[in-house]
Amino acid sequence: MSSSNFVDYIKIFFRSGNGGNGSAHLHRDKLTAKGGPDGGDGGRGGHIILRGNENVWTLLALRYQKHIFAGHGGDGGSSGKTGAYGEDIFVDVPLGTIARNAETNEFLFEITQHGEEKILLSGGRGGQGNMHFKSATNQTPRFAQPGEGGIEGWYALELKVLADVGLVGFPNAGKSTLLSVVSAAKPKIADYPFTTLVPNLGIVSYRNNASFVMADIPGIIEGAHEGKGLGLRFLRHIERNSLLLFMIPADTKDICKEYEVLLNEITMFNPELLDKPRLLAITKCDMIDEELQHMLQTDMPPIEYVFISSVSQYNIPLLKDKIWNLLHS
Repeated sequence: MSSSNFVDYIKIFFRSGNGGNGSAHLHRDKLTAKGGPDGGDGGRGGHIILRGNENVWTLLALRYQKHIFAGHGGDGGSSGKTGAYGEDIFVDVPLGTIARNAETNEFLFEITQHGEEKILLSGGRGGQGNMHFKSATNQTPRFAQPGEGGIEGWYALELKVLADVGLVGFPNAGKSTLLSVVSAAKPKIADYPFTTLVPNLGIVSYRNNASFVMADIPGIIEGAHEGKGLGLRFLRHIERNSLLLFMIPADTKDICKEYEVLLNEITMFNPELLDKPRLLAITKCDMIDEELQHMLQTDMPPIEYVFISSVSQYNIPLLKDKIWNLLHS
């Protein structure tokens, strides 16, 4: 999926429908000159409903829809007829979409299941017809209740990428290169930081026709949990991954320190991420010899690790084995 087609945040003005007005009709026919009240209720206004769709991977379809309005309810009629309901608007979103109030940033709900439907904005209630207001002291009420207005406002939809494996590392750690080697994904690759600005997804084939989904998450920088760079927008994608694959280049000055910085950033963002399985890949090992690799092994973080090279595909099958075992342990 190309970067320009991956949209993980949008802000839209939604408005639910107004409820229809109740009717103040009095019954009349050729045999009844002065009948009682028979005005019907107004119809409910249309809802704005978010619906999970497993076949949608991005919010791209909503990028150019700045305003979405539901239909208004119909007015009540004679003979107790209720007005038509306003048209509900269903907005299909990817699994892992969060809805927030854009003004207050209040969390509203998250869509996680295919076919799951949640009402973002309820339509206004229809007004009651005059038949509801008949009483012993007022046999012919000539008034009815107006319909309630709909709700409107700006709302933000955020997508957290759903994948089995999330690649975590500083910019230019080799994440995109690995994804391009183990899957059919074609992320942008270049020898400079911040080549990846949005997540890329790839399906990794494994033995016996098995597979798992890997997400190349844009590089994290120190201070990302405080919002530096686009840190918060990047970090939220990690929350939806089952396993975190940390990636640190072999030519890094201090692998332990870099790992600690990465771990601290995700911990400060969400401490629950520490409960996820973790694996460390030392990348770009085609740049070092066997002797240097043995030297690096003497000072590694307290985590299971593997030396790999995406360019030469050194230990790539071993990496897949370790990922698969951790996903199914």
